[in-house]
Amino acid sequence: MMDISPVYRMKLLEKVETEIWSRFKSYVKVEQYIKMNQEVYDGFGHAGFDIYYFTDGNKKDKINLAKTLENIAIDIPDKLIKMAIDLGLETPDFIPSIPTFRNELKADYKNASVSFEKAFQNIKKDPAESVGYANSVLESIMKEILKDSRFSDINASNLTNGKLVKAILKEFELDPSLEMPDEMKSIGSSLTTVSKAIEDLRSDKTSFHGHDSDKYLIDEPLYAYFAVNACATVGLFLINFYENKFSKSEKVQDESLPF
Repeated sequence: MMDISPVYRMKLLEKVETEIWSRFKSYVKVEQYIKMNQEVYDGFGHAGFDIYYFTDGNKKDKINLAKTLENIAIDIPDKLIKMAIDLGLETPDFIPSIPTFRNELKADYKNASVSFEKAFQNIKKDPAESVGYANSVLESIMKEILKDSRFSDINASNLTNGKLVKAILKEFELDPSLEMPDEMKSIGSSLTTVSKAIEDLRSDKTSFHGHDSDKYLIDEPLYAYFAVNACATVGLFLINFYENKFSKSEKVQDESLPF
């Protein structure tokens, strides 16, 4: 179970309840949606959480959504997170990089932006697909950066993430092989490791490459949450570092020179 603070659970509970009523309007449809989020784990119909109903008044026998969500938030908060993402709600305290990252992508990284929206929307319904798109996001960002004429010595078109991140860190002077403080070497190594891990997940644990029926493929949304979060963190760092160290004005000036 995730360690999520009570304050954040309360905020998320309120957002989820409001969004459910906004979308589904009626008690019948709200109950249907909640039932679709139940996971029955035995032959007796026992589920991961109980649905509560009003017991008197004009709402008798209708779903008590507030009480149901309250108990989900207490007992299985990760289920509340999954429902929030399924409903298209942003969860910035759970995945803190995502809102900022989205805005950065929309401005200058169109292909990466499209892939990231697909990664985010598929976290729950198709975790493997989500991881595959997360890998595409990082690849698109790095190839977009390396289009800069100041990196013309690098042919990025045929490079995959593992080699792309090594090339870009060398240009950023963050390559662990260079002389720098050990702490900076650790950061460079970590960026390489994360990018390569997402690439390996995409290649070995999703259906983006053909696998036999005995091969394990990612089917757990929590793994996809982690991969998308890592993608956003690494991608945001690369974009911010590039735009701060290699200013756009400097780029324009360089490209306008006739020699």
